[in-house]
Amino acid sequence: MSDIDQKTQTELEAAAFRRLVSHLRNRTDVQNIDMMNLAGFCRNCLANWYMDAAKEKGIALDKPGAREIIYGEPYADWQAKYQKEAGADKLAAFEINRPKDH
Repeated sequence: MSDIDQKTQTELEAAAFRRLVSHLRNRTDVQNIDMMNLAGFCRNCLANWYMDAAKEKGIALDKPGAREIIYGEPYADWQAKYQKEAGADKLAAFEINRPKDH
């Protein structure tokens, strides 16, 4: 990958991120708790990382605003439409697998 300049690398990373966000917006059947249990991150993590990146650039972005960027709509609206109640097994697995930075 050494033949890719920094600007192009950043553009490729941005395109991959946009595609990931688009994919997650289309896969409303995939629950955040399942993502957390399997991959250690979820849509909310992406929103937090986005918010952190904005802060590093001196851009004020609150949690609801960052979540709306990732979800494509207000988080409460997404929850009402797509979020399902997590079973005890998923909640127990989450407690075991919960990343330490959450």
